[in-house]
Amino acid sequence: MTELLVGTRKGLFVLEGEPGGALEVKARAFAGEPVEYAMRDPRSGRVLASVTSAFYGPKVWYADDPSGEWLQADGVVLPEGGEKALERIWAIVAGEDHGTLYAGGDPGVLFESRDGGATWALNRTLWEHPTRPSWQPGAGGLCLHSIVPWSGDLDRIALGLSAVGVWLTEDGGATWRHGNEGLVPRYLPDDAREGSMTLCVHNLQRAPQRPERMFMQFHGGVYRSDDGGETWTDIGAGLPSDFGFPMVLDPADPDSAFVIPLTADVDRVTPDGRVRVYETRDAGASWTARGDGLPQRDAYLTILRQAFDRAGAGSALELYFGSTSGAVFGSSDAGASWFTAASHLPPVYSVRATG
Repeated sequence: MTELLVGTRKGLFVLEGEPGGALEVKARAFAGEPVEYAMRDPRSGRVLASVTSAFYGPKVWYADDPSGEWLQADGVVLPEGGEKALERIWAIVAGEDHGTLYAGGDPGVLFESRDGGATWALNRTLWEHPTRPSWQPGAGGLCLHSIVPWSGDLDRIALGLSAVGVWLTEDGGATWRHGNEGLVPRYLPDDAREGSMTLCVHNLQRAPQRPERMFMQFHGGVYRSDDGGETWTDIGAGLPSDFGFPMVLDPADPDSAFVIPLTADVDRVTPDGRVRVYETRDAGASWTARGDGLPQRDAYLTILRQAFDRAGAGSALELYFGSTSGAVFGSSDAGASWFTAASHLPPVYSVRATG
């Protein structure tokens, strides 16, 4: 049985079913409100959701049963007296020890929880970083959207911020430094690229079996790092476009990555009216289109950065993604073939799978 937590513009939808066919809506929460992100903590089973209320702003909620009572988490706030407002929470990620969770948001903030998401505290060293006055937002805001722990090491974490690049820590967030060598911001004039901090990372992922290997979807570029995010190599050759947002890895294969290209930053739809997921199994040396069962004609879909996920690994790998037009597609055979998992949902912001 597979469960999908689908955050949408009009609430959270919990879908369930057997891999390979349509999934049923088993629960709905936060009806009418934007749910930016929802995930189930694999250690405790608790479900956490980021909800952006038009009246009360962004909040994190948690529940043991998504169809039951939800409780609001404490501490998801910025320090009083500042000029910045908390705009949204983009992602919630489980840490390497039991009970630890991280949440990233706009304006470039990281929150930490040590009790499974009931209470949170702001990471002050990132918030007070001396370079912060020079940080520039991307088109979607100053968003901390990727939080990537190092498998087996509690202290090593990588962050992806738009548009402030990659940040690394080896001391559990007590200090932070950049890891941007090799990234080329082609959207900037040539004479403005050297030393720029306007580096628009779109997605950041780590290979669990080889944690020094990371993959990145950039604003114009797909990259790989083999030294824990210190330096980056462009691996976008062979894709119809190197612009996009979502990315998934196969946990059983550190040479794997899946991306869903969009045409360009000024035309954020699937290229040529065809919906295709591109797969590499050789660390980006080559890419293969996977579209069997996906719309292949007059299909101009937009898939957002958090709307692509997986369950299982290796031969049991399942892939799922949702579009802003309200469809969710799935694959039960690592992308070789696809099926429609759900239709007619509100615009999909995020998809997180458990199976």
